[in-house]
Amino acid sequence: MTTFTPTSAEETLAAVEWAVSEEAPVEIVGHGSKRGIGRPAQIVHVIDLSKLTGVTLYEPEELVLSARAGTPLAEIEALLAEHGQEFAFEPMDYAPLLGGADGMTAKSGTIGGVLAANLSGPRRLKAGAARDHILGTHAVSGRGEMFKSGGRVVKNVTGYDLSKGMAGSWGTLAVVTDVTFKVLPAAQTEATLVLRGLSEEQAAHAMAIAMGSSGEVAGAAHLPESVTGRVLDGALKARGSTLLRLEGFGPSVAYRFDHLSALLAGHGVIERLEEAQSRALWREIRDCMPFADGTMRPVWRISMTPGKGHEMVMALRMQAAVDAFYDWQGGLIWLRMEGEPEADIVRALIAQFGGGHATLVRATPVVRASVPVFQPQTPALAGLSARLKEQFDPKGILNPGRMGI
Repeated sequence: MTTFTPTSAEETLAAVEWAVSEEAPVEIVGHGSKRGIGRPAQIVHVIDLSKLTGVTLYEPEELVLSARAGTPLAEIEALLAEHGQEFAFEPMDYAPLLGGADGMTAKSGTIGGVLAANLSGPRRLKAGAARDHILGTHAVSGRGEMFKSGGRVVKNVTGYDLSKGMAGSWGTLAVVTDVTFKVLPAAQTEATLVLRGLSEEQAAHAMAIAMGSSGEVAGAAHLPESVTGRVLDGALKARGSTLLRLEGFGPSVAYRFDHLSALLAGHGVIERLEEAQSRALWREIRDCMPFADGTMRPVWRISMTPGKGHEMVMALRMQAAVDAFYDWQGGLIWLRMEGEPEADIVRALIAQFGGGHATLVRATPVVRASVPVFQPQTPALAGLSARLKEQFDPKGILNPGRMGI
């Protein structure tokens, strides 16, 4: 096996050119924190971007940051925090969920991986995902050609925005070498309103009321009784908790908390988590910590209509042993299966309850090789994906088969 560790865009181009000339499939990897997502790689060569590091531009007053793809996300977030800024889309870290099992690394991911996986967190319902904040990229296609898209301001983007095309491509279209993201000021403070003792159906109703109000909710999640004991070192105890995050200036947060408290007065016992506990709690929700148990029990990440998610889970519990919690006002469901992933049952129920998207984010390599990990596409979309792959990577050398194409 040959492992290339480029330290520049030019060295990356040379590595891809070699792979093209040899028609040699290569795996594109940063820190490997998401290596266990997707079909097992059928490759013998690796392009390791972990040495392609460094912040190349940071202008806090212009709200823009550029970095090489292998730069650790943790380093960038620390730099932003020093200037009171953040990635508003709050990218999750898959390392706790996947780390330590089956040889996967427990090291956090890179900024290139943020774009490749189109990461987001609980604030997605308000701020979007990585693709909504990417301004520009430099990359090397599977043809062995270097290209760039976008720039350092939104108005630089004309025609097709290839930067957004890289989002969620999981390294199958091109090797991204440099990225430029929009950053935003971090909230001065935050608090979380906790509603106790609601069923999943009641929680869905309460979250809908909160999201439709003037409370400017920046996170809405529900942790059933089976899950609450696994976050904040058990501080929430084993009682169902519906969580509404409020961010901003102190007086504004206090006013909106009181407003929501009055609005939801008849929906359960109300408690308040102050800033430190609130931030810690939403990080744990973001990183799926309730299911970061060191096992390889299958975990699904399901996106569907918020009002239908709990109904789908209730129907699934009649057919399989599952545990679940909800983010994005119930539109994101994290499911942990006690046995087999039951892919056919899960996807059939999603279709029955209005449709959605399911990704098997944790499973053994044997299971991942036998189950469609990513949501199967309709024939029209599958054809479009195949044509896109043909244009960017005609010889199929970049992460072949990871997404099933």
